[in-house]
Amino acid sequence: MVGSSSRMLALLSLLQTRRSWPGHVLAARLSVTPRTVRRDVGRLRDLGYKIGSTKGPDGGYRLVAGSELPPLLFDDEQAVAIAVALQGVASSGIDNADASARALATARQVMPSRLRHRADGIQFTATEQATRVDPKVLEAVSTSIRDQRILRFDYGNRDCPPRRAEPHALVARTGRWYLVAWDLDRDDWRILRLDRLVPRIPGGGPFTPRPLPAPDARSFLEARAKGAETENQWPCTGEIVIDLPVSEVAPWIGDGEVEELTDRSCRIVVGSWSWTGLLAFVLRFDAPFTVVGPEQLRETVGPLARRLDAATAAPK
Repeated sequence: MVGSSSRMLALLSLLQTRRSWPGHVLAARLSVTPRTVRRDVGRLRDLGYKIGSTKGPDGGYRLVAGSELPPLLFDDEQAVAIAVALQGVASSGIDNADASARALATARQVMPSRLRHRADGIQFTATEQATRVDPKVLEAVSTSIRDQRILRFDYGNRDCPPRRAEPHALVARTGRWYLVAWDLDRDDWRILRLDRLVPRIPGGGPFTPRPLPAPDARSFLEARAKGAETENQWPCTGEIVIDLPVSEVAPWIGDGEVEELTDRSCRIVVGSWSWTGLLAFVLRFDAPFTVVGPEQLRETVGPLARRLDAATAAPK
């Protein structure tokens, strides 16, 4: 699109990004005069968009939520984002693939042919997750977080009494959804899987959010996944030299570090929940290696070697 149509689309995109825009700021962003901005706002109103305005030297515009959905306008980046997001729902762990497919078909119908062609060019297969979350559960928990209301829910075994928690944040990680919440019955922080949680109606009363035990909910989840309490780091970290080229090690190192020493060896720094687990990780490479440190890791080598040797003994 070119000319006024392209400018109106850019104007609409700006109005959607913040609550209110001063008129002169919009004019500067669009490289037009304030009079042109007023004219384009009028055209968007004619299309059905509800745009509020305030008068005065610092008067501005804001997009008001309407009761009806006006014609949709997408720029190139939005069209690509919609195609990717809706096709990737299967890998998100949310059980609404059918609704997403219908939403993509609906959005495609209102796209200009040029953008529709571009969106149609994005085709891929998303890996479906074994565990899925009911969209109604996601909505109910999200609402409790937003409204700061205590969540009453069943978890796992529905024969047990309902649990109560103060929901603080939702985190999506590797295709699963987790709720970070203060468990009122256990008086401690808990990480709950959303696919095992069934909200109870009605919920509980309001609560005051507590400071998270980590900088943010994602860091807290990552820390617990590594066996740590609050810091996003492994409890055990060691340095090892492996007799393999860095190209054969780097793809499997995860969040560790790798440094090339020679064309046939490299140094890695990796973490695990235990020293034995760290050695088990290194054994997966099936190559000679040397433990550099720390001392706790070196001291674990002997006992592990004896256990492995004992495993080959004939059963009595």
